[in-house]
Amino acid sequence: MSDKEPLAGQPGAQDPQGDAPREGQVRAGSQETTGDAPRRGRHAAHDSGPELVALPGSSRGPAPQALHHPAGAGTQDELYREEITVTVVLRRAGSVQAGAPGAGAVPDGHGKPRAAGSAIPAAYAAAPADVDLAVRTFTGLGATVVETDPASRRLRVSGPVGLLCTIFGTDLDTVSSVGPNNETSTHRHRTGELSVPAALDGVVTAVLGLDDRPSARAPFHFAPAAAGSVSYTPLDLGRIYNFPANTDGTGQVIAIIELGGGFGQSDLDTYFSELGITGPSVQTVSVDGAVNVPGGDPQGADGEVLLDIEVAGALAPGAAQKVYFAPNTDAGFLDAVSKAIHDTPAPAAISISWGQSEDQWTAQARTAMDDAFVDAGMLGITVTAAAGDNGSADAERDGKNHADFPASSPHVLACGGTRLEVDTATGNVTSETVWNDSTSSATGGGVSDAFPLPSWQQQVTVLSGRGPAATPKGRGVPDVAAVADPQTGYRVRVDGTDMVIGGTSAVAPLWAALVARLVQSHGRGLGQLQPVLYAAVTKGQVAPGFRDITVGNNGSYHATPGWDACTGLGVPDGTSLLTVLSGSPAPATGS
Repeated sequence: MSDKEPLAGQPGAQDPQGDAPREGQVRAGSQETTGDAPRRGRHAAHDSGPELVALPGSSRGPAPQALHHPAGAGTQDELYREEITVTVVLRRAGSVQAGAPGAGAVPDGHGKPRAAGSAIPAAYAAAPADVDLAVRTFTGLGATVVETDPASRRLRVSGPVGLLCTIFGTDLDTVSSVGPNNETSTHRHRTGELSVPAALDGVVTAVLGLDDRPSARAPFHFAPAAAGSVSYTPLDLGRIYNFPANTDGTGQVIAIIELGGGFGQSDLDTYFSELGITGPSVQTVSVDGAVNVPGGDPQGADGEVLLDIEVAGALAPGAAQKVYFAPNTDAGFLDAVSKAIHDTPAPAAISISWGQSEDQWTAQARTAMDDAFVDAGMLGITVTAAAGDNGSADAERDGKNHADFPASSPHVLACGGTRLEVDTATGNVTSETVWNDSTSSATGGGVSDAFPLPSWQQQVTVLSGRGPAATPKGRGVPDVAAVADPQTGYRVRVDGTDMVIGGTSAVAPLWAALVARLVQSHGRGLGQLQPVLYAAVTKGQVAPGFRDITVGNNGSYHATPGWDACTGLGVPDGTSLLTVLSGSPAPATGS
């Protein structure tokens, strides 16, 4: 085929049917066959495309306010000739043993979690035969496999858009749409279900990146001008939350996931110098071509990046940081998380400040991400994630409650937010309540519609405005909390400007830093923390290692004694938590 000859099914090629075939039908030249005939690629010529089977969980709705063929976009013919790379996820070689992730990590033979940095067991990686079959199938169809990672069960597959549409049974066009951050972007777009070559039925579990619409927003807020002077440095918060003495994260790594923005070293040098400490070493990792690019806009994504680095760095200055920059797509998000989990040396904690309503994710993408978090737990890595900044609705406008993902994954430590007021003379907390300034400035939290109630959360109840308190039907969010209200926010430096920022995106790196210090003292990775944190919880009672938050709401859900869907188990008492994790009883702190 010459460079100028269109692929079958592309604009300019003969395609008399026009529309894509319906389920159970196949396009064959100018005829459509029904019944038991094999499904073929949507853009395949007569009988030449691969036989396809539907990919469960891949169905996708239209992007919000999608405008097709926006000004400045190329032609459909140009789109279909564009070379792109997608992420293909394969099944595990074997099923995860019941209870293994819930215990925090796969046992090492002595009843303890595996040390961080251990390789994932072969039974939980992709089987060599599956990898070989997938590579042979895709290359046989004309695509190029540019990367294989059996441990994370991922392939990166490249080819012209038209060819990949044929292989995966879909159509793509170019649209502009409004993303999770309410900004308009231009991107590839699909709707409906994907398919995979029949030879890979059951082997491929997800195909991500064909549609590259933005997948997440960063939940951070700048303090309004009238907010007053109530703000804290991370060092202040380390004292308020009683982080363990004689720890600073030395010997540990904190991984930070970023889907945009960047930082300059001069900002970090100035910030940590003004705090009177030596900052951490910070290394950047490029994922799928994304790099550290400071935009010079302190109120853009740079604000998130520097907030994450500075909060984690001030609270755990001895821990090295790796910042993974990835495209803001479902493929980029998964690839960054997977690379961090399987990196060497393994991190003690991974901090994720990006997310959006779990309903806006495809089921295949949610499952692929959750499986990656299972891997993290197996390897002794704790993943912290922001629970969202838009109250119980999570910025959705359908009048219903929504949980934010990835915080709603049961294998992630979900981080909610509070409003904190402290007596500056004594350093004592005078008030800490649920953060709720408005529907667009309040801690996320609620009940997942995608994940069932975990075994370790069976004893909790949730109180909504309708009452009475009842056992949630799904995974309850968040697990833990810390200050997030921008009106009592974090003092940071972004693009040469000192400012105050809040949001649950600050809570995720705070907890990641605490985990790094706990791991330093504990001597091994902690993995999934919730089974331990919830183990001593009695309904309506303060959890050991926490200070309970009992006042406030995030819209539909109300704070209560014990766990609630606003601030989880509460805010940390770091020293008491260390005692809990060491296996000794710890006194519960007051509300």
